[in-house]
Amino acid sequence: MFENLQDRLGSILNGLTGRGALSESDVSAALREVRRALLEADVALDVVRSFTDRVREKAVGAEILKSIKPGQMVVKIVHDELIEMLGGEGVGVDLHAVAPVVIMMVGLQGSGKTTTTAKIAKRLTDREKKKVLMASLDTRRPAAQEQLRQLGVQTNVDTLPVIAGQSPTDIAARAVQAAKLGGHDVVILDTAGRTHIDEPLMVEMADIKKKSNPHEILLVADSLTGQDAVNLARSFDERVGITGLVLTRMDGDGRGGAALSMRAVTGKPIKLIGVGERMGELEEFHPRRIADRILGMGDIVSLVERAAENIDAEKAAAMAAKMAKGKFDLNDLADQLRQMQKMGGMGGIMSMMPGMAGMKDKMASAGLNDSLFGRQLAIISSMTKAERANPDILKHSRKKRIAAGSGTDAADINKLLKMHRQMADMMKMMGGKGKGGLMKQMMGGLAGKMGLGGLGGGMPDLSNIDPKQLEALQKQAEVAGLGKPGGGLPGLGGMSGGLPGLGGAKLPGLGGGFPGLPGLPKKK
Repeated sequence: MFENLQDRLGSILNGLTGRGALSESDVSAALREVRRALLEADVALDVVRSFTDRVREKAVGAEILKSIKPGQMVVKIVHDELIEMLGGEGVGVDLHAVAPVVIMMVGLQGSGKTTTTAKIAKRLTDREKKKVLMASLDTRRPAAQEQLRQLGVQTNVDTLPVIAGQSPTDIAARAVQAAKLGGHDVVILDTAGRTHIDEPLMVEMADIKKKSNPHEILLVADSLTGQDAVNLARSFDERVGITGLVLTRMDGDGRGGAALSMRAVTGKPIKLIGVGERMGELEEFHPRRIADRILGMGDIVSLVERAAENIDAEKAAAMAAKMAKGKFDLNDLADQLRQMQKMGGMGGIMSMMPGMAGMKDKMASAGLNDSLFGRQLAIISSMTKAERANPDILKHSRKKRIAAGSGTDAADINKLLKMHRQMADMMKMMGGKGKGGLMKQMMGGLAGKMGLGGLGGGMPDLSNIDPKQLEALQKQAEVAGLGKPGGGLPGLGGMSGGLPGLGGAKLPGLGGGFPGLPGLPKKK
């Protein structure tokens, strides 16, 4: 979402940090570029103007002149103001009210209200251990109520039985009553949308609000609609009164201006963001983490949280036992590739690692994108059980059959086998220390560097880490020199010196980066 803005701001600010001293004209020239970058990213004009004015006010003056590294000071000011523009502190969904807590979902048709309703219900059920009831108030869109029922079955969340002919306000009242009788903690009302804002829609929303007395009114907006989403938020807030925003399709290739503008324009916090189609792909919105990502500083806390959700403890334990004996076959390699895909692929992981954002372009130019994982998994899937367990038996005739079955060629199969050999050698070399696989190595080593226990006793159970401890992670990262653009990860030697937690040991492939991904030059 923010890639273009990240590239533009990164190049502007890197030009400043390399300078010994900054004049007022230097700062003004840089801020002109920042203003242009934000406007191109579709940020509202008045938001851009106030942002650059605040940065200039803080950057020009005694504070900056006394600084040892003025360029670094400007980066810090831009970073702080970006956090302020995004809302300062993250605000979650507020459940502090008498049960059942009513959450009302509003927004235009097609913004993803029904799917987001199910995602929030699943999140509250899994993470907060709440008993949730979902109710569809959309009587106009064909099969809208059936869609929510199906999502309820999929997520194992209760849905209100449909009674034909009831009005949205009657359904809202019945949902609240059913939640009280059923002992539910939360009831989520999925209201109807329109293709545009009109008077009947606003009257209906006001009636539902009066009837159900919601504790939270969340506006679901499509982040790809840009400035129109900001106008939408303003209209809903004036007529219905919203308590927060949920932005969907944040994984898209839009310019990100809506996310940067909405908090500043409406004064309402962005509470959640949808980052994918799957039910689990909903994240809390943390202004500091988003600002870090935009400025290429990485997002360690989110990376560790994502690892906690996606690393399968049982599989990791089974793999650890195999690796202790020096065994690592193609089934294990496939598991590692799938885990990396779950965590957002190579691009997703790189974007969250401090100082690694620049590596994405190098990897893309070398043809090392996430489609490579798909091809490699297709090759492994086209093998027999015996071939996956013992790759040494793969001779020319077998490779020919596998290539035909996976839509690849012999060269692709040879690259995969070379990658497997390198990883197998590395696992043997590390012996007992190699427990848990590649993803666990990365996350365990990173957690170790952050003071959360390293590889000595295996990777800590990240799912049980106190949230305050996770929040402290970012501050510890900054102390360790990770929270700066280009700061790099410990053991990475900036960008290319091996994975964290491996004592800086170089891994085969990237000239010391991820194993088995050839073609990237070593850093000069």
